[in-house]
Amino acid sequence: MHLDAVTTALAAAPSPEAPRFVDFVRQHGDAALRRDGGPEHLTASCFVFSPDLAHVLLCLHRKGRFWVQFGGHLEPDDHDLADAARREAREESGIPDLQLRSGAVADLDRHDLHGGFACAAHWDVGFVATADPSVSTTVSDESDDVRWFPVGALPAAVPPGFAARLRAVVAGATGVPRVAGATGIAGVTQRDSGVAGVTQRD
Repeated sequence: MHLDAVTTALAAAPSPEAPRFVDFVRQHGDAALRRDGGPEHLTASCFVFSPDLAHVLLCLHRKGRFWVQFGGHLEPDDHDLADAARREAREESGIPDLQLRSGAVADLDRHDLHGGFACAAHWDVGFVATADPSVSTTVSDESDDVRWFPVGALPAAVPPGFAARLRAVVAGATGVPRVAGATGIAGVTQRDSGVAGVTQRD
């Protein structure tokens, strides 16, 4: 995975966090791409939606005890960030032929980690994939469950701010203009974070 390709992908992300992510990678170099490169590094994740974007496939994270999109650390054999996100989603969902909707970055989210996590923070880079809700799924060793949810009725135990992030991802996937500072999307609600002080991804 080449640093120039990583920074190019990050710079094109439809997020106000893009310059911050680019600066982080430029400051830390290759270490930013490795789980052993320091307490903070990039991760890749994948939001898996039904083709009509009405449902989202989430996993119940074993360590964090929250529902979240698939994702994790980058691996040496990953060709690029999109490849890493696709690999993680395939491994954690059990959908072997899962394909990304686009190779473009859909979400950027830096989050601190606490409790049983070995890392201090993850700079997560999210992508979008689609799958038929009737497809067979499996639960990986990193999760306790994998389940489809209506986008308009997220489970209670999701990380703080997850509903707002999902709003932006759905808006980007449908071509709806994003509104700075908005925290909701029509039909997208979060009943209760239920996990105050806990943030995501191992």
